[in-house]
Amino acid sequence: MKTRVLIVGGGTGGVAAALALAGRGVECVMTEPTDWIGGQLTAQAVPPDENRWIEGREGVQSATRGYLAYREGVRAWYRANRRLTAEARGDAHLNPGNGWVSDLCHEPAVGHGVLVGMLAGHVAAGRVRVMLGTVPVGAEVAGDVVRAVEVMGADGTRTTIEAEYVLDATEIGDMLKLAGAEYFAGSEHRDVHGEMHGREDKTDAHDVQAVSWCFALEHLPGEDHTIGRPEGYGFWRDYVPPLTPPWPGKLFSWTQIGGNEHKPRTFRWRPHPLEPDEGEWEMWRYRRIVDASIYEGGGGPPDVALVNMVQMDYFLTPTLEVSDAERARAFAAAKEQSKCLVYWMQTEAPRMDGTEGVGFPGLRLRGKELGTQDGFAKHPYIREARRLDAIKMVTEGHVGMEQRRAEGKVKAGDPAHGVGECFADSVGIGHYRLDLHPSSAMRNSIYVEAAPFRIPLGALVPKRVKNLLAAGKCLGVTHITNGCYRLHPVEWNVGEAAGHVAGYCIANGVTPAGVAGSVRHVRALQGELARAGVALGWPWEGGEGLYGREGKVTERQSDGREEGEGGCYFVLASSSAQRA
Repeated sequence: MKTRVLIVGGGTGGVAAALALAGRGVECVMTEPTDWIGGQLTAQAVPPDENRWIEGREGVQSATRGYLAYREGVRAWYRANRRLTAEARGDAHLNPGNGWVSDLCHEPAVGHGVLVGMLAGHVAAGRVRVMLGTVPVGAEVAGDVVRAVEVMGADGTRTTIEAEYVLDATEIGDMLKLAGAEYFAGSEHRDVHGEMHGREDKTDAHDVQAVSWCFALEHLPGEDHTIGRPEGYGFWRDYVPPLTPPWPGKLFSWTQIGGNEHKPRTFRWRPHPLEPDEGEWEMWRYRRIVDASIYEGGGGPPDVALVNMVQMDYFLTPTLEVSDAERARAFAAAKEQSKCLVYWMQTEAPRMDGTEGVGFPGLRLRGKELGTQDGFAKHPYIREARRLDAIKMVTEGHVGMEQRRAEGKVKAGDPAHGVGECFADSVGIGHYRLDLHPSSAMRNSIYVEAAPFRIPLGALVPKRVKNLLAAGKCLGVTHITNGCYRLHPVEWNVGEAAGHVAGYCIANGVTPAGVAGSVRHVRALQGELARAGVALGWPWEGGEGLYGREGKVTERQSDGREEGEGGCYFVLASSSAQRA
């Protein structure tokens, strides 16, 4: 099989890449190991973690036009297919689950359907071919070029796909390893990138963030839907994580480490129809994906909570730089831990609602919204992949506010939330805290303020391999900065940018490294991205950011200065990367 571009991985970034390529008229093939596209948005069942500007509040829009189209597509589906109340139907910011983690908590099944619809016209026209149930198993590499990738279907059939460009949108960075590209895994010693929160003792490829196997619940008071006691329940019920700094007690507890002060906090669990106190943030409504109250006459589905809590973080064994069998065992153990958490909730969890006793036996696993029979997601939630050793590495010094203050990079007049590194080769923007969950090296979580940041083109481009691009969480970030570059809208932006880069390279006969090393090519690419609806800078960085009101890269950025009064100026530093 031959194609212009092969996208390996049909997750959030992979779908965005396919849409970008198809929009440019470039044919592509996208493979996906599960039977759903969308990754963390769908198969992993994680309601989108987003920043405060995702809805365009405060006059700032922090998502690409493509990602916004997905979000509005979800809302349009609910308005067209569900009997919503008049108030909900007319709400421009309709949040189907009214979970407090996001402005758009929705059913993963709906998200998958919307993404399929967004690709449908391109699939029908032959611009996109989607191969579900398919994983990469090998690569043919000649010199510094990936000639072909061998993939295997669910039935064991193997197919060799030749492509001019290969995009790695996998959940763990499969193609980085198969293509022989240089990459990082696990955590780095702080001296590797000069990071304040890097490890003080050593670099450790097995020091990887926890994975989580999400599940969905409804609550039927007065009924008993207790599952069978899982085999590992005794262990998990009594488990006290030996983390550094110390965890406050048993993992199965409503008390956990978190928040800006990173101290123990207790959240109550008040499943519907119990109501939280006024202004209370409690865990049923944390990631709720169905709010029964938005349906006319109670004629809709029941309240459904999506559970993704630190209590189900699996960090006992690593999931990177291990054999496929070891990774499979780790994933199975993560699902077992989640089952144990369900059983604990049903039988022994403190009620904390003023009633006597423990446990909520009326909790029932619900799979309809997740496309499964057992109520668990199709795939574990993967926070951290292998990370490309890229032309440009994004480090804590570029985005971490604590380090930027210490290094004098915070200037008078900067907004309270800070300003990240003004990468001249920006291909997108994002914002989230440096949020790292407990790791397999028994390091406790990290939760550090980060500035609104840019996504540099150089972070998508390998130092050596000529036709490979990062299109998801495997871009050139560190263990620390992965904590803010791994979220849904950022992964989408990375994939969308990678698709445009590959299309630009095909149209102009240049390699990704050749683009990254040329001011002319970078500016031309940025113009195309801006016209496609990709924001390249933040308004407070000076002028109009890196894009004009008409989607044109402004003249101000090529005046030869890197910084100036009133904000950031942009000039591409000379690159030692290979030219086309």
